[in-house]
Amino acid sequence: MPFDELNVAVREFCESRDWGQYHTPKDLAIGLVTESSELLELFRFKDRTEQSELLAESGKREEVEDELADILFFLLRYADLYDIDLEAALERKLEKNGERYPENEYKGSNEKYDE
Repeated sequence: MPFDELNVAVREFCESRDWGQYHTPKDLAIGLVTESSELLELFRFKDRTEQSELLAESGKREEVEDELADILFFLLRYADLYDIDLEAALERKLEKNGERYPENEYKGSNEKYDE
């Protein structure tokens, strides 16, 4: 489903349930963090091998996919309600990060630009 169609699907889902009253910027940000934490919880205390095994197991992989979908849902809802062009924002952020993290200096490095 293309990005625009995803936005419409989320909007219609929420409108048909009258959820707009609960979707303030703060509440949607809380939802993003909560769903992200639920994704993180699936991997808690697992080493790299266990993480890979989790993703290979169909039932657990579906749980990961569900949490990612929840995160995307909140992200799309936030952007839609508050008129944020996520595609433009991502392009702008990639450009900023390209300046902060020049490829020739940061390739293979996980250091932050201000460290």
